[in-house]
Parts: sequence; structure tokens; C-alpha cells
Amino acid sequence: MEKVIAKKKFGQNFLKDRSVLQKIVEAMPKNDNIIVEIGPGLGDLTSELVKYKEVIAYEVDDDLIGILQKKFDKELSSQKLRLIHTDVLESWERTSTLYGQGKYDLIANLPYYIATNIILKAFDDANCENIIVMVQKEVGDKFVAHSGDKEFSALGVLTSTVSTIAKTIVVVPPSSFEPSPKVDSAVIYIKKNLDVTLEKEFKNFLKVAFCAPRKKLSKNLTATLSKEEISSAYKELDIKDDIRPHELEPSLYRQIYNKVIINGRNQRNCCTEY
Repeated sequence: MEKVIAKKKFGQNFLKDRSVLQKIVEAMPKNDNIIVEIGPGLGDLTSELVKYKEVIAYEVDDDLIGILQKKFDKELSSQKLRLIHTDVLESWERTSTLYGQGKYDLIANLPYYIATNIILKAFDDANCENIIVMVQKEVGDKFVAHSGDKEFSALGVLTSTVSTIAKTIVVVPPSSFEPSPKVDSAVIYIKKNLDVTLEKEFKNFLKVAFCAPRKKLSKNLTATLSKEEISSAYKELDIKDDIRPHELEPSLYRQIYNKVIINGRNQRNCCTEY
């Protein structure tokens, strides 16, 4: 096969360490869910996944689609593999789910520049049950962090709210890729609780809470709550006045938010990103 040049605009770094592929396969939950893969690249992970289950793979790169079609001719003919040539985020916007016929597991080496958006979309996808993805380590740490960790942010609260399991499977050095990225990567595993949904208003509330991570949480919350409401909630929930955003337990964020909803207040979003 001719040498393929990774394209920066698609955030392409091709994994060449087969031991990492094996760890991803070993982490796969034993269930009947179909697998959805995003950004199959040269198909190295795809080759492993189709040994076990049916796979739907989303690929945006015109050149890679041609390579994948040749490489997986047999699997495509038997429908063990389905290739969808599109931008996955646009597909999500159109349909709200990447697989409309039942539950699926998202297993992929994600393009780093859209990894956070993809995971957040997977949180909102009612049919996505398990997420096993390779991301930039710094991003992965934020999703699996616990309160008290320096990496703990709104992403950690969202993960804790929507999941029953969230952990790092393996840290992957730059030398495992071609070309080598400038940062470490990590494979994370998140098992969702499909009975939980994340309201847009709750996400906006968390953006407010973490607007200025180094400031006191109470100071950030004044963007949407009065000082009296904050003081009352803190007293009822036994929260210390000087607590910082990364120090509060995820469940307490939900309890403060619920009080906001009970009081019928409208949220004002003072941040645009997590």
C-alpha cells in the first residue's frame, strides 16, 4: 500500500503500536451492542474491531475512504463493516444519534481537535452506552478527574453525572504514532447510565460555576444567583464559603442546580467554552 501522508486539517496521527490496540480490544464490554468508530484512518483498529462485532465507521477524508474500501472489501460485502463518508458532527446534528436501531459502543482513536465535542455529543446520544476513546491525555484527564484533582472541571462533573464508570485504560506516548504528536495520549473508558440525561441548562450552570477556576465558587455563581441564594444553598448543603470549583463534589453541583430550577430562575451563560 502506498504511503499515506497524515493531514493536519483532520488532526491525523496514525497509531502504530499494536499493544495499544490490544488494550482497547481487551477493554471492550461483553455485550450485544454494535460498534461505532469515528476516524478509522488506515483501518488498524477497525481490523481488530470487526473480528468481534459489526462496525459502523465514520470517515471524512476522501483519500482514506478509498483506501478503506479496498482494504475491507470482504467486510463491506458481508456488511460486517459499514463505511459512512461524512463529517460525524454534522451527522449528529441531523439525526441526534449515530445508530438509530439500538444501543452502540463508541470505540475510536479520535481526532484530537474535535475529541471534546465528540465525547459531549456521545453523552447526549441516548443510544451510546460505552465510550472507549483515545484522546490527548490532558483532555482525557479532565473527563475522568475527581473533585479535588487539579484537572477537575465542568467536564468531570458532566462525566460523573452521566456515568457509572470513568477511568483511564492506558497512557500512550508520542512514539506510538506516525507522525508523532507533541503530547501524550490516553485511552479512556466511560460507561454511561442511560437513565440519566444532561439538560442544556445544567451544562450552562456548570460553565458559570467554572468560569474562573481559581476564584471561589461563590464568586462565580454570583453571575446567575444572588448572594443570599448562594449563602442559603451553602448553609443547607454544608458547603464551606471559601471552596473552589474543583473542590466541590459533583453531586453537590446537581443539588445547587436543582434549587435554581425549583426557584424557577433563568440561567445566564457567562462562558462559551468548558
